[in-house]
Amino acid sequence: MKKIGLTTTVPIEVIIAAGYTPVDLNNIFITSENYLKYIDIAERDGFPKSLCAWIKGIYGVCLENNIKEIVGVMGGDCSNTKALIEVLELRGIKVYPFSFPNSHNLKDVENEIKRFMDIFNVTLEEVEPVRKRLNEIRELGKEIDELTYKENKATGFENHLYQVSLSDFNGDINLYKADLEKAIHDIRKREPINKKLRLGYIGVPPMTGDIYDFVENFNAHFVYNEVQREFAFPRGNKALNIFQQYYDYTYPYDTGFRIKELKKQIEHRKLDGIIHYTQAFCHRAVEDIVIKSQLDIPILNIEGDKLNVLDARTKLRLEAFLDMLLDLKEAER
Repeated sequence: MKKIGLTTTVPIEVIIAAGYTPVDLNNIFITSENYLKYIDIAERDGFPKSLCAWIKGIYGVCLENNIKEIVGVMGGDCSNTKALIEVLELRGIKVYPFSFPNSHNLKDVENEIKRFMDIFNVTLEEVEPVRKRLNEIRELGKEIDELTYKENKATGFENHLYQVSLSDFNGDINLYKADLEKAIHDIRKREPINKKLRLGYIGVPPMTGDIYDFVENFNAHFVYNEVQREFAFPRGNKALNIFQQYYDYTYPYDTGFRIKELKKQIEHRKLDGIIHYTQAFCHRAVEDIVIKSQLDIPILNIEGDKLNVLDARTKLRLEAFLDMLLDLKEAER
């Protein structure tokens, strides 16, 4: 099957029904041993230094990996994607647009997905069996999540990795299903992780993947990854169709809708605190103001840029925040 790049999670059921293999460009970028080369490619071609590293990384991935077609999300994700797409089209890459409607109205979501299906010349009758098949595999992602926050056996990084990869099933649905099944089998055999603090990670998946190991060295365990969990569509099996499933997906819509789910998970997972990760030069950083005003829980906002490891200042801030949470926990006893 032909490969098609994704700038973020989209209705991949449509793409797969059309005979394509979806490839999440973010995952190629961040897992590369030399991820900075992709940023360098973009900056050499004129992308400013004061622009999100993910946008530049996606651009470099497209050119370096000979990606000829992509789905560009024009609404509901990144405000810079529209400009990125214009440059990619200039470079001869075919772009298929998709938007998550700002209205967050079910009928508008349905109309946008139907338009997307028309672009790829597939019908709802072809798409729905793919959705059901993918949701069976997404249920395995839900098991990883439960092994994290219910049984305390999966690490925060494993929770992140296995759920974020469901954005494109690592380019091979059957192989990824087998990987998930093996991971679940191995994790179940472990002893529970015994940490005092139960943390949530919210915001876009991090450039700095070492945050999980760093935090878990301080008597803390990430038991919730907000956006990664949404990529796994944890409520997908309850949706009657693809339209409802993508209507119920919190990430691309207004902050108020997202906060409702956050409140549920804070209570359900008994969280002690939240790390809110934002990316430098991203409009989503402003959402931290709304989130802190609406959530009654200690929140630390940290910002990433080009580095794929935590810098000394961020480590110091994280350590101070965790110390404060431990003090609060002790005071409650």
